[in-house]
Amino acid sequence: MTQHLKDKKRNDMSIDVILDSYGSLLREVDEWFRRCLNARPDLITCESGCSSCCRGLFDITLLDACYLNKGLAELPPEDRETVLVNARHQLERLRSIWTDLDFPYILNYRPEEEWEELMPEDDETPCVLLGTDGRCLVYDNRPMTCRLHGIPLVDHSGEVMYDGWCTLNFADRDPLVMPELRWRFRSHFEDELSLFRAFTDELLGERIGELDTFIPLALLQNFTGFDWRGWWEGRSR
Repeated sequence: MTQHLKDKKRNDMSIDVILDSYGSLLREVDEWFRRCLNARPDLITCESGCSSCCRGLFDITLLDACYLNKGLAELPPEDRETVLVNARHQLERLRSIWTDLDFPYILNYRPEEEWEELMPEDDETPCVLLGTDGRCLVYDNRPMTCRLHGIPLVDHSGEVMYDGWCTLNFADRDPLVMPELRWRFRSHFEDELSLFRAFTDELLGERIGELDTFIPLALLQNFTGFDWRGWWEGRSR
């Protein structure tokens, strides 16, 4: 866990402190990815402007959604409005399938297998956060899943946390057996879960292990003017 998080008492964990600690955790992932690129430039083709993986819907945590909204708020007004218009179009499409999908757009009231109806494998719709140059408009605030994508996730212990990778990478080679790609994924995900529980404790008044949304829906959420605790208490009742 980041030292910044360790040094804070639980009752001092404001949303801003949690987001700051989460940003540090995300940057650790970026450093791992850069190390992999430097170790195997012959097999990893990921580069700035490549958006082959940025298609279709991705589910992200509510903590990712809050961090993503910080990046959205920093965009120039015209870019921000374009993103929001596209996000609203995505919401309309999703509501045509899930008619009861409503603000704050949390997915977990349905089982995960039903999410697949909204996430067909052949969906080539570009992410609403892609710029015309193929680059992410909120790159520094992009979700965890975007940072982990493209390379399999293998822990230092050899445990395979995720065995998929971008088809443009590792042509005719098996990256699962490459020790130079391994990282502390087990402890990293434990750190992420600890931060998520602290985040939901501050936002909802209860430590929750999982709350998810889709990237375009995350951009339509409101983390400053919405009564999250009241909403959560209402759902709990």
